[in-house]
Amino acid sequence: DKVLAPETLLKQRKNAQKSAADKAAEKLATKKANRQKRQVIFKRAEQYVKEYRQLERSEIRLRRQAKQTGDFYVPAQPKLAFVIRTKGVNKIAPKPRK
Repeated sequence: DKVLAPETLLKQRKNAQKSAADKAAEKLATKKANRQKRQVIFKRAEQYVKEYRQLERSEIRLRRQAKQTGDFYVPAQPKLAFVIRTKGVNKIAPKPRK
């Protein structure tokens, strides 16, 4: 005599196997996508390093050129704008309040 497993138990096992396979496939796809993202990020970082190294070298070149001709080299100032939006009393802007 063979003892048969209940149908609900068989369904549970089947669903568990299917979900495990789906999870594994999803994990593999995520891993692949992350690898590609990491490559793109690395390339971008290399590009930034190259750009900043080039800027640094050009600064040095300009400084040396100015020194050679007897001039002064004034490095460019960083451009920064600091903007503040004022909110008046009770969160009403000052203009409409007048």
